Amino acid sequence: MGRIQLKKVTKRFGDVEVIPPLDLTIEDGEFTVFVGPSGCGKSTLLRLIAGLEDTSDGLIEIDDADATALPPSKRGLAMVFQSYALYPHMTVRKNIAFPMKMAGMDQAEQDRRIEAAAKALNLTDYLDRRPGQLSGGQRQRVAIGRAIVREPAAFLFDEPLSNLDAALRVGMRMEISELHKKLDTTMIYVTHDQVEAMTMADKIVVLQAGVIEQVGSPLELYRTPRNKFVAGFIGSPKMNFVEGPEAAKHGAHTIGVRPEHIDVVESGGEWHGTVGVAEHLGSDTFFHIHNTGLAETLTVRAIGDVKLNHGDTIHLSPRLEEMHKFGADGLRIG
Repeated sequence: MGRIQLKKVTKRFGDVEVIPPLDLTIEDGEFTVFVGPSGCGKSTLLRLIAGLEDTSDGLIEIDDADATALPPSKRGLAMVFQSYALYPHMTVRKNIAFPMKMAGMDQAEQDRRIEAAAKALNLTDYLDRRPGQLSGGQRQRVAIGRAIVREPAAFLFDEPLSNLDAALRVGMRMEISELHKKLDTTMIYVTHDQVEAMTMADKIVVLQAGVIEQVGSPLELYRTPRNKFVAGFIGSPKMNFVEGPEAAKHGAHTIGVRPEHIDVVESGGEWHGTVGVAEHLGSDTFFHIHNTGLAETLTVRAIGDVKLNHGDTIHLSPRLEEMHKFGADGLRIG
């Protein structure tokens, strides 16, 4: 079991309230991602759940039992940090075994768990190597293996991929998602990277200044963001926002249109502008458009390798059915 409930959980550092009273339920077996900009409180919230920070007010329940005052070792959770924190003089086997050895576990049970974790993480051939002989991705898998053998109620990941290069991050993202399917255990994952959040999560929790802005599945947040902040944070490249007369024409203070929902047309489009930088990715081309009279820059996604040059005039047609409308308070209209 791994159901975690936060009830009016609050965190203050002196007189500064970094997390106002907050309610959240993470169901057993869910892959939940905390996402938001730097300083939004996502890592602090994870540390409160882990017991590495004390709550100022409120309750933390794990499987319906009050864990608010329990030390980290008694919560049945396993945390994987951004830093691998491996012992360089120990083999992979001994690194993975370390928490079980400290707990005085029987050697036969240690061996069983090590073999199972190594198989799940494709580390069987590396058990007798030391961390210095491994790649960054392999070292991260060892750190995850050390968490797996504890057989926790939930795994807590604090930006575990930020030290890896882009290609390794994509690979490890898939490996952690596959691991979640295999283990069917609750996982809470902190990241500032909304692409990681969108591709990995069952449920995303979007945070800003310690406040939960929205909770939902990746597609719920993409399709129906509850406010302008969530709309601008979820999706890559980010949503275009337009104010003024064009927004008023659609009955809103601000309209938002994602780059993939603006079509490039030969002529007669509702909007037009001048092509600035074009990012040719093969499967897609991203155009950054100036002189539209709508916003400083509009970003438009075109399918394939579209041939338009810097300085060309471009005609655009936003898909009205995909347009998002926001009031002056930033909240979604309708």
